Amino acid sequence: MRTWIIGAGSDSLDHMKLIEQERPTAAPGEVLIRIHACSLNYRDQAIVTGNYFGGKVAADQVPLSDGAGTVEAIGAGVTRFAVGDRVAGLFFQNWYDGLPSAKAGPALGAPPAKGMLTEFVALPERGVTRIAESLSFEEAATLPCAGVTAWNALMEGPRPTRPGDSVLVLGTGGVSLLALQIARAAGATVIATSSSDEKLARVAALGAQHGINYRSVADWGAAAAKLSGGIDHVVEVGGTGTLAQSMQAVGFNGEVSLIGVLTHGGDTAPHALMMKGASLRGIFVGNGAMAERLNACIDANGIKPVIDRVFPFEEAVEAYRYQASSALFGKVVIRVA
Repeated sequence: MRTWIIGAGSDSLDHMKLIEQERPTAAPGEVLIRIHACSLNYRDQAIVTGNYFGGKVAADQVPLSDGAGTVEAIGAGVTRFAVGDRVAGLFFQNWYDGLPSAKAGPALGAPPAKGMLTEFVALPERGVTRIAESLSFEEAATLPCAGVTAWNALMEGPRPTRPGDSVLVLGTGGVSLLALQIARAAGATVIATSSSDEKLARVAALGAQHGINYRSVADWGAAAAKLSGGIDHVVEVGGTGTLAQSMQAVGFNGEVSLIGVLTHGGDTAPHALMMKGASLRGIFVGNGAMAERLNACIDANGIKPVIDRVFPFEEAVEAYRYQASSALFGKVVIRVA
């Protein structure tokens, strides 16, 4: 079978190689998946450049956490899946339900876990979920990391998003656009930011009621607060460079979901939350039960993840390059088979 690997010590895309490997088999308790599509996340850029947790990969690594396909075979003792089922891998292989803990286990696409950018992968039964019936494999492949992250941020906290709430999404990457779609399905008003008026027009077509160009509106956090009377849920994908503005935007008893690491610097003092009784909640993707609830919501509401471009398997490196560009709007997918 064909498999992409990141070479040991990788610090650039030059270390990605397409190789031939022996096809795996399903051991007891495992599911063998024929992968049809994968998608890219910002995390994947950090892994290949050696800037992810733990630094450069110490051994060859199959990349990507996000992949969807069909069950090719099942190992002894598997009860939840059958040959032919449409499935995806779960980001965390040992975290099906409950609160975050150190026992969540390895996350796909980074050492010591397996990766999904391959033609076949064998995963533990507990690390697999059925995909939404209404989605193609390409659409379903966008969800294991970005989709579950957005769902966790908006629907799994102490105060899930409700009709009439306000939600602020930053930028037009995968997490932000999926959060926009989930928020609209929940009956919330959505405010989106971007540096591009053209992209703001596109998010308006997806259902965002307000758009703020953060290049022309320097105090976009205050502007968002003025539009909404104080944001109930801020989906903070920017990082420390945008956190101060997000804390200005959030309203009384609201929540800032801390997700991103895209920007650095800035004032991270939390005192802006204090007088409003607002909170800051760390989000690191989510568990298998969240993935199931997300898929149910997608089927019930007809949500279609926004796919910017689809690349063939042989052009995975070009997919990485495009995903890192300023042209990105939504998700980049690699079609495997």
